Amino acid sequence: MILYPNAKINIGLRILSKREDGFHEIETLFYPVEPADILEIVESDKLVFNEYGIRIPGKPEENICIKAYNLIRDDFGIPPVEISLFKKIPAGAGLGGGSSDGAHTILLLDKLFNLNLTHRQKMQYASRLGSDCPFFIENRPMIGSGRGDILEPFPLDLSHYTVKVVTPQCFVSTAEAYRAVVPRDKREGSDSRPLSQLLRYPVEQWKNFIVNDFEENVFKKFPLLAEYKEELYKEGALYASMSGSGSSLFGIFSK
Repeated sequence: MILYPNAKINIGLRILSKREDGFHEIETLFYPVEPADILEIVESDKLVFNEYGIRIPGKPEENICIKAYNLIRDDFGIPPVEISLFKKIPAGAGLGGGSSDGAHTILLLDKLFNLNLTHRQKMQYASRLGSDCPFFIENRPMIGSGRGDILEPFPLDLSHYTVKVVTPQCFVSTAEAYRAVVPRDKREGSDSRPLSQLLRYPVEQWKNFIVNDFEENVFKKFPLLAEYKEELYKEGALYASMSGSGSSLFGIFSK
């Protein structure tokens, strides 16, 4: 059984404050895009993980797909499986590739073993894997708040535009990006209007007030990323931004 875990972009990413638990309160719009990985799961006599395509950092036994399998196995006693993952979404790119793989593993195991998980159960398992994972259970435009795990549908349709994603060859540490950013509650003059309000303006106006708060510090460390963003605008993008904590950037163009 095969699924195609897709990527996401962040349209606007506001770091509002640091929480007592060490995480940050954020506000962002998650939007599903290509590229997509290829995920296949079949029953097996032992647990096997095969990886292909772009190299996946870390030990195979620690891959998020294995973690998702273990969560389901512990609760439902499902048999061993062979998981084959062909990676097309680069790691450390702000595209949510790992989170998507984990969420789609939950969806695939549910189908493969006829578990009949409720939507709420799928979301709960996904949230245990990581903050971005619940979005890929929904997989439609959603405003993310809290740690990004509080999701609310948002009526954004970019089907009349072309979304171009570029991923320069550099790895941006999400942990380092968070350590370097100054939350908005510590800065004067930050736009306090909710992102949901700003997104209702025409796409052509977004570049004036929808920002990714990580860009300032990430661009200082990786000037090449700023050059890629500028190049997207030179190519005619109506709006361009870094996705997540980078390193991918995207441009939204008229078709």
